[in-house]
Amino acid sequence: MPDHFDTTSERLASYADVLAGELPDRWTSTYLSADTKDDIAELTDRVWDLDLVAASLAEQPLQQAAVLSRPDGAQLILLDRHDERDERDGFLIAAIAPPALPDEAYREVPEPLGIALSDDPFFGAGQVAGDLLARYDSALAQVRHNALDGIQPSQPDRVVLTWQPDGSIAAAPVDDRASAVLTAHGFVQDPQSGICRLRGDDSQAQARALREIGPRLDALGIGTALRHPAGRTAPTAAPASAPPAPGSPRRPATRR
Repeated sequence: MPDHFDTTSERLASYADVLAGELPDRWTSTYLSADTKDDIAELTDRVWDLDLVAASLAEQPLQQAAVLSRPDGAQLILLDRHDERDERDGFLIAAIAPPALPDEAYREVPEPLGIALSDDPFFGAGQVAGDLLARYDSALAQVRHNALDGIQPSQPDRVVLTWQPDGSIAAAPVDDRASAVLTAHGFVQDPQSGICRLRGDDSQAQARALREIGPRLDALGIGTALRHPAGRTAPTAAPASAPPAPGSPRRPATRR
């Protein structure tokens, strides 16, 4: 690494900045120090790993970290490597589980285990892109699908509106433009899952909203479909290749 990494914090923050710039898609990095201990504690609980990174955190409480974030909500955590190797020889990186999803969404979804990185951020970006990201994106797709709980998924060119047992209507739009149209007509969007719901206690208001959103979405080239809940199937982008490992306090699926 360059000689200007005079301190551990500078070294970690600088490595994260370079790594974020080299990963596919758009990533940003945020450095967290001991001054942000509440944020660090919250992230530690959401580290999606049962192996290398979990063992490191169990042995060495996290004092600093860098969080890499993607616009779709995906996050990675970068931390110093504390083991028999000199910590200047590399880092550890792991996926961060999405917040506020129910435990059931994680069942039978293999953890996208973290990996060790070399001290070269350019080489490290290749390690992340070629290994961790593929497993993380697959796991993310699966847990988000599981969290839909009977809501049929939408497509970029079609919003699927699903009747719910309580008379409400729910949709999981994949386009920010579609979300904006729905929320402008009475749907309330959950900030974590992205699911939009329209209450069913006023049938006239509900019917009016449904009439109005059709032309608005159609003008954007987005169709609509109204469905009743159906049996869920796993998304093709996220096959479950293995059963989950035994429970761990850090595994999101087994938090109590």
